[in-house]
Amino acid sequence: MGRFRTVFVVCGLMVMLNAHFVANAQDSRTDSLIQLLSRSKEDSNKVNLLNQISAADIQSPSALDYAQQAVTLSDKIKYNKGKALAYKNIGLHHFIKSDFIRADENWRQAQKLYAQIRDEAGLANILNNLGSIQYNLGNLSSAIEFFFKSLEASQKASDTLRTVTALNNVGLIYMTKPNTHDLAIDYLNKALKLGELIKDSANMGLSYVNLGEVYYEQKNDSAALYNCFKAKELLHPNDEILPYLLNNIGKIYSRKGQNDLALKYHEEAFAKATEIGSKLFMAQASLSMANLYKKQDLLGKSMLYFSKASDLALEIKAGPELQRAYRGLSEAYYATDDYQNAYRYSNLSAKLADSLYKYAADSMQLKYEVGIKEKQIDLLTKDKDLKDLELKRQKIAKNGLIAGLGLVFLIIGILYRDYRTKVKTNKLLDHQKAEIEGLLLNILPAEVATELQQEGNATPKYFEQASVLFTDFKGFTRMADALSPQEVVAALNECFMAFDDIIERNNLEKIKTIGDSYMCAGGIPRADPNHVMNIVRASFEILEFMRGWNKVRAEKGLSSWELRIGIHVGPVVAGVVGKKKYAYDIWGSTVNIASRMESAGEIGQVNISETLYELIKDQYDCSYRGKISAKNIGDIDMYFVNHLKTEVEEVELTKYAS
Repeated sequence: MGRFRTVFVVCGLMVMLNAHFVANAQDSRTDSLIQLLSRSKEDSNKVNLLNQISAADIQSPSALDYAQQAVTLSDKIKYNKGKALAYKNIGLHHFIKSDFIRADENWRQAQKLYAQIRDEAGLANILNNLGSIQYNLGNLSSAIEFFFKSLEASQKASDTLRTVTALNNVGLIYMTKPNTHDLAIDYLNKALKLGELIKDSANMGLSYVNLGEVYYEQKNDSAALYNCFKAKELLHPNDEILPYLLNNIGKIYSRKGQNDLALKYHEEAFAKATEIGSKLFMAQASLSMANLYKKQDLLGKSMLYFSKASDLALEIKAGPELQRAYRGLSEAYYATDDYQNAYRYSNLSAKLADSLYKYAADSMQLKYEVGIKEKQIDLLTKDKDLKDLELKRQKIAKNGLIAGLGLVFLIIGILYRDYRTKVKTNKLLDHQKAEIEGLLLNILPAEVATELQQEGNATPKYFEQASVLFTDFKGFTRMADALSPQEVVAALNECFMAFDDIIERNNLEKIKTIGDSYMCAGGIPRADPNHVMNIVRASFEILEFMRGWNKVRAEKGLSSWELRIGIHVGPVVAGVVGKKKYAYDIWGSTVNIASRMESAGEIGQVNISETLYELIKDQYDCSYRGKISAKNIGDIDMYFVNHLKTEVEEVELTKYAS
C-alpha cells in the first residue's frame, strides 16, 4: 500500500477556519453584526465588520459578496489592511471549494498589500496559504520556499500561532521523502510543543495527523494509530481535515488486514467530505475504497470507485488523485484482460504529468517577465549614464575624447565577451544535446527513438512472433531482509549489468526490471529470424554467469542467489507508454505465459513452453515436465532445456574452428 499523501495542506488555514466554527455556534451574534452593518458609516470600522461577517460563514456564497463589498469600500477610503483581509477571505472561500487558481489570484493580491503595509503577521499567513496551493499542485520545491518565508515572517512578528502553522507545513513537505522523515518528525514535534504551549487544539490535531502519517510510512502502525486517534480527539467534529484523518485511519486498518474496519472509516470519510463539500477528500476516499476492493479481488466495485475518483479529481483538476485513479483503472482492466482499456488509461496516467507541472511553468513565466522588466530598468540607467558622460565631454573636450575612446573599447570588450559566452554556451548545448540523444538511445530502441524525435510520438507495432524471457531470484524477500538496502541494490545491479551485456551480445532487447525480476525479448523492435536460438543461448549464458558469481560469493562466505528462467514465444504488441519518462514495453498473453513459465520453473533451469519447444527440439535436448494452467488459454505443456544436441555442438565447434 502506498503512503498517505496530505494533498490538502489545511494546517495553514486553521486560524481562519476557526472563525467559521465559532460563527456557526454564534448565529445570533452574526445576525447582530448584519444589523449593525446597516447603521455603519463608510469607514474602516465598516470594512472590518464586512470582513467579520464574511469570515463567519466562509463557505457560503454570501461570504464572497461581503468580502467584495469590503474590497470596494477599502479602495474608496484607502484602507489597505482591510482590503488585504478581504482578499484573504475571498481566496479562502475558493480554496475550500478546491478552486486553487482563483484562490491563488486573490491571495497574491493580499500578499502585495500586506508587504506594502509591513504587516508581518498577515504576510506570514498569506505566504503559508500560497505554499498550500503550490503543495496541492505538486510543486513541492516552491511550496517549502513559501513555508520557510512564512516561518521567517511569523517569527519577526512574534506570532506563535502562525509559527506553529509554518512548522507544521515545513514538516509536511519533509514527509514526502523517506530520507527526510527524521526532519519531518523534528519539525512536527516543535509545532506540537508550541501548540501545547498556547493550547491550540486545531494545530495540535494537525501535528498528530502528520506524525501519524510519518509513522505509517515507517510501518509503525501502533504509533500511527495512536497519533491519528489523538488527532481525532482534538479536532472539531466539523473540522475540514476530518475526512482526510478518517481516510488515513481506514488505510492503517487496511494494511493490518482488518478490511471491515477499513471500509467503515473510508465510508465515513466519504460521507463527511460530501457533507462539507470537499471534492478533493471525496476523491481520496473513493480511491481508498477502490484499492480496498481491488485487494479483495472485487474488481467490479474497484473499477466503480476508481471511476468515481477520476470524475471528482478531473472536475477540480487534482492531478495526483487523477493520476492514481487512471493507474488503478489501467491495472484493473489489465487484470480482466481488457488490454485496450488498460493501455488507454496507462497513457492517460502518463500524459497527466504535463498538467501537474503546468502551474510551475506559469510561475517560471512570471519570474521571466519580472526579470525582463529588471533588465529594462538597467538599460534605462545605463542610458542616463551615457547622457551624463556626453555633457561632461562637451565641457572638457580632451577628457571627453578619452572617455569616449574608453567607452568604445569597453563596448567592444563587452561585445567580445558576449560573443565568447555565446560560443561556449552553444558548445555546451551541443554537448548536452548529444548526451540527451545518447541517453534516449540507451532507454529506447534506435528505431523508436528516431520516430519520437522526428514525429513526436511512436506508433505501437504488432509482432507476429517474438520471444519473451523472465528471470527471478527464489526467496529474494528473505535474502533482502538479511542484507542492508545498499547491499541488496549493489548485488542486483551487478547481476543485471551482466544480464544487459549478455542480451546485447545475443541481439535481444531489454524491456525492464521489476524488483528482482528481469525481462527481455527477441524479435523486436526489428524482426529477427534467429531470435529464438538467441534467447535460449542467452538464458544459458545467464545461468553460467550466476554459477560463477555464486562461486565467488561462496568463497567470501556469502549466501548464493538462486535463479529461475522462463521463456515463451508468440505474438506481442510493442510500443512507448506515455509522454514523460519514456518506457518501451510489450503487451499480450505471450508476456503472461512467459511469466508463468518462470514462476513454474526450478532453480538453475530454463523452463519453456510447448510452442518454443517445437521450434528448438531439433537443436536442443529437452525434458518434458508436465502441464500448467494459464488463464483464458488452458493447459500448456512445459519443458526443461537441458543442452545442445551433440551434432549441433559439433557443427558449432567446426564453424568456430574455421
